[in-house]
Amino acid sequence: MRGAGWLALALLTFLPVGVAAQSALSCDLSGYTRRADMTARLSGPVLAIEWAGTGNERVSVRLGIRGGAPYIAELALRSGSSREWSPVVSDVGFEFRIVEGLRRISNQQLAPLRGLGVDLTQEVVDRYKWDVFWDAPLDLRTEVGGGNPPPAEGVADQPGLPRSPDEVRRATATFAATGCSVRSDGRWLSVTFPGLTLGSFSGELVVSAYEGTNLIRLEAVASTELPSVAYKYDVGLTGLAVEGSRLHWRDIASQAQAYSLRGPANDDPVALRAANRLVVAETNGAAIAAFPPPHTFFWAREVEINVGYNWYRKDSDDAFSFGIRQGEQEVVERYLANWSLYSAPPGTEQHMAAYLFPTLGDADRAFQGALAFTNSDVYRPLDGYQVMGSHYHTDMGRTLMATGSVDSRLSDFEVLRSAGINIAGPVDRPREDTQLEEQHWLFRGAERHSDETFMVMPQMENSNLLGGHWDLLFSHPVYYVDERAPGTPLVTEDPEYGRVYNIGSVEDMMAMIEREDMLIYMPHPRTKGSTGYPDAVRETAQFLNDRYRGVGWRWGMGSDLSEVRLSDKRVIPLFDDMNNWIAGTSLRPKYLLAITETYFKSPGDDVYANGPVSYLRIGDLPEPGDYAPIVEALERGDYFVTSGEVLVPSHRYEGSGAGMSVVADVEWTFPLDFVEVVFGDGVRTTSRRMSATDLLAFGRQTFTIPFDATGQAWVRFAAWDTAGNGAMTMPIRLNAR
Repeated sequence: MRGAGWLALALLTFLPVGVAAQSALSCDLSGYTRRADMTARLSGPVLAIEWAGTGNERVSVRLGIRGGAPYIAELALRSGSSREWSPVVSDVGFEFRIVEGLRRISNQQLAPLRGLGVDLTQEVVDRYKWDVFWDAPLDLRTEVGGGNPPPAEGVADQPGLPRSPDEVRRATATFAATGCSVRSDGRWLSVTFPGLTLGSFSGELVVSAYEGTNLIRLEAVASTELPSVAYKYDVGLTGLAVEGSRLHWRDIASQAQAYSLRGPANDDPVALRAANRLVVAETNGAAIAAFPPPHTFFWAREVEINVGYNWYRKDSDDAFSFGIRQGEQEVVERYLANWSLYSAPPGTEQHMAAYLFPTLGDADRAFQGALAFTNSDVYRPLDGYQVMGSHYHTDMGRTLMATGSVDSRLSDFEVLRSAGINIAGPVDRPREDTQLEEQHWLFRGAERHSDETFMVMPQMENSNLLGGHWDLLFSHPVYYVDERAPGTPLVTEDPEYGRVYNIGSVEDMMAMIEREDMLIYMPHPRTKGSTGYPDAVRETAQFLNDRYRGVGWRWGMGSDLSEVRLSDKRVIPLFDDMNNWIAGTSLRPKYLLAITETYFKSPGDDVYANGPVSYLRIGDLPEPGDYAPIVEALERGDYFVTSGEVLVPSHRYEGSGAGMSVVADVEWTFPLDFVEVVFGDGVRTTSRRMSATDLLAFGRQTFTIPFDATGQAWVRFAAWDTAGNGAMTMPIRLNAR
């Protein structure tokens, strides 16, 4: 072979696989701002981005388009002391899979609405169905627990059961990209490829990088126009070379596991019940971890059992794929009806995300780098604070009664202690015929499980009298029964339990709460059995009482991946609404309490991912059985709620009127997105945001945000990161209107 033919073959030989036949990539860089440590440039058929990563490592990603599909031509790393790049993966694609079902409103939501006399119009159904808890769109059985409604009697066009197999649709993403665009936002750079189709969704693929860390975010940003879509998604890299590669994960006992990929090819993805939602591929002398966002990835469930959030698939003798996934059903029969999926209201921009963390070295280094973002799934200690988790349905009293010994050790609390929680709030719902006995075992058992580093603080969930569901938090053990016969005093003496309250009315309940220094929180407002509440009781004596402290904050009841903040559409607006409702009164502001709404727990359960916490400023824990210091901190609002990755160790307000400012210390792991001061005048809520995208991951900063407090009634502070995680302080009162 001579002349031009020989030269052409030589060029083909030395160009990367898949590149030679491609033309120059078209990419809009008008939104990109060059930084010394974050660069993007077009290089023939690829977009080359390079940035300063974790420690002294630098990361290089070369992105291209082949047949309309974006792909990674090469992902490489080098240390600061080396000029040589070490390839991690090359010529790999992006795989997105989706399963869609039909979203329904549940009987658990319909019952309180009917009780309030609400006309169940299509508008009402369409409003509340997105906040469903009891729904399982992928379960085709005729009977599904007790949560889903029968065929639609009196409920607009609500479809009933049994479900139809045609409701479930499965798809893998297809791409028709003809170019890309690059946007800078502080130290954050995003590359967008349009032309993504994923089932009924259409949108774009976005690849984001963050200066100062090796973290890479992959996401399908897409919307659907169908009216009642519930869905789950999986993400991964595909086409990785088998030669020289090995997969690593830790099982639910946190023991190291590995697979050499020497077995036969897989027909389907292999689900991994991996600890910390994390799988690592070692390849080419480096490693790359894949994991989901730690909290936005989860819709509400009743248990935190790990169903397998990672996957791999050996596609051939030469190639494999791996990534993150959501399962398709619960693993315990009792909870099968609670697998609600994400909600996708028509036209909302859903962010279906996964993270990659490549690093030089072996799998252990990738594990360490990825786990740093969640402190290895442990809530970090903070001087002067105690970490409180609340509303755990452990049925502690009843469970201990069944063991026959109040000294039985329950694994639920060992799991919570291991997650860094210092104060655990089991919420019991005693049976009517054994109410006092179950309370007694709860109180005594809580003391047995407590010491100077860990306290069990009893709570009681109720669904009578005060509207919706509501929790009682005790400052000390108090016995009561839910009945008061005519002529019976409010308080009687029981030979075994001592003082007992006999509760037959709202007035009785509030009298006990005030006398015994108790607090009230509504655990799951505007959903489940509290659908329509606390709105329906906002003008009642019980709500307009400082003992009614507020509502529970938990994401996932209406998981909507278009939200910027956790529970951005249900709880946070209510948080601000409540404080506008009481503006102009002498009441304390209403607060949030971080809750979980989950049942039994065992080692290996994903407790951290599924539950927020409250950081209480109380110093040392009180003696077992004395919960008054905890109640006092909650009453003062001397705490903040958080998903765990963002902390607010201190904050204060300075100045007055038009010259007021909030000054807040914030700590974070994932790159921060924004901080905000939120305030209300009794009618309108206003948020003043300050972008934080110019800050590196794993930082600490004091923020000062000025705002005009003239005519405002209350104010609070919050901080949110790029993974949707965040922290919120409790509001303080300002000037009355």
